[in-house]
Amino acid sequence: MEKNLTTGSVFKTLLYFSLPYFLAFFLQTLYGMADLFIIGQYNGVESTTAVSIGSQVMHMLTVMIVGLAMGATVMIGQAVGAGRREQTSLAIGNTATLFMILSVVMTAVLLLMVKPIVRVMSTPAEAVSGTISYLTVCFIGIPFITAYNIISSVFRGMGDSKSPMYFIAVACVVNIVLDYLLIGGLRLGPVGAALGTTLSQTISVIIALFVIIKRKMGITLTAAAFKLRRETMGGLLKIGIPIAMQDGFIQIAFIVITIIANRRGLNDAAAVGIVEKIIGILFLVPSSMLQSVSALSAQNVGAGKHDRARRTLGYASVLSVMWGLAAVVLMQFDAETFIGLFADNAEVIRLGGQYMRGYVWDSALAGIHFCFSGYFCAYGLSGISFLHNSLSIVCVRIPGAYFASAYFTDTLFPMGLASTAGSALSVVVCTGVFLWMERRRKEGRAR
Repeated sequence: MEKNLTTGSVFKTLLYFSLPYFLAFFLQTLYGMADLFIIGQYNGVESTTAVSIGSQVMHMLTVMIVGLAMGATVMIGQAVGAGRREQTSLAIGNTATLFMILSVVMTAVLLLMVKPIVRVMSTPAEAVSGTISYLTVCFIGIPFITAYNIISSVFRGMGDSKSPMYFIAVACVVNIVLDYLLIGGLRLGPVGAALGTTLSQTISVIIALFVIIKRKMGITLTAAAFKLRRETMGGLLKIGIPIAMQDGFIQIAFIVITIIANRRGLNDAAAVGIVEKIIGILFLVPSSMLQSVSALSAQNVGAGKHDRARRTLGYASVLSVMWGLAAVVLMQFDAETFIGLFADNAEVIRLGGQYMRGYVWDSALAGIHFCFSGYFCAYGLSGISFLHNSLSIVCVRIPGAYFASAYFTDTLFPMGLASTAGSALSVVVCTGVFLWMERRRKEGRAR
């Protein structure tokens, strides 16, 4: 199952590795959008808003789990690149134990916090009941969501980005079928959407475990590998915690912006929720490049091939920016058509078009700092990613959205620009850190 990513053409290796990432993220985004699209066909704005708000909470939890799992991907990648099989086994086993404990604790705590979470989200009164039902069912499924993401992180750290794509493809197809059955056929509304998500993820995990059992991994996992080791756990958490905190902080910022929109009314809330889903598609390339740069660079750093790591960063950044600029042009001309796929309310479509035209510029700038974040993580400097995102959120995104909402009450366009401005700050910080790293590297070589 191991694949060496430290030889051959850097550009071809990046494309080969990132394409399954892209398709997996696309399927995962489609997975989430299916709930919103299908419930919009059979239910009113209040149900659409409930699923939109509930799925945003779940997305925050999921990206934090993925961020924490980044520690496993990087450690496994570095060990594979350096040919250290025992360290690879320990990283895999300790990751499984850590996340098994974490998922049980999260499930118990979140089930007790459902109603407070819905209140904190400033959920419109019409959507409160549906949001509570949606989150309750999804929280019960957290162990399976966690299991899928951990299994995927292990595969990717060992150089296999295809298998996670197949697992999510199965989940996506099952989710769409279940959504039409539970929402359209049985008329279960938000509960049906949540059940479809949870059951499909469970099936995906079962299939993934079957593949692991049947396939030779090239790594021997003994009972000792699952016993928590201080050194291994320290490495996992050193990389994973800052990324998880960063991703959680980013999602909190999105939630704060959602709360600001919720307080403007049901139509504004629905518009912002729909745009966030579409933005998820536009961020597919930056997100896949972040993960790819992290995994590829980790193996090359482990093998001592730093030049390949830098070239991976460069190619990924160019591809991300090109994608982002294409998205900008598309949305400036025809944003309303895409918003209309998820709503038939003229006011929601109008407001969504405004928000999208400001927000879409973020897809180009985010492509740059996402790639930098992956590069920093490969070197164990995930704290840098946390730093630039924190500065962006605290100094620009949240205050920008608040003042835009307060002073521009008839349009969502300035609120969209707040996110773009935040990414601009992140790009400046990341560029500065990268130049500092390069100067230190040159000084080291001169000695």
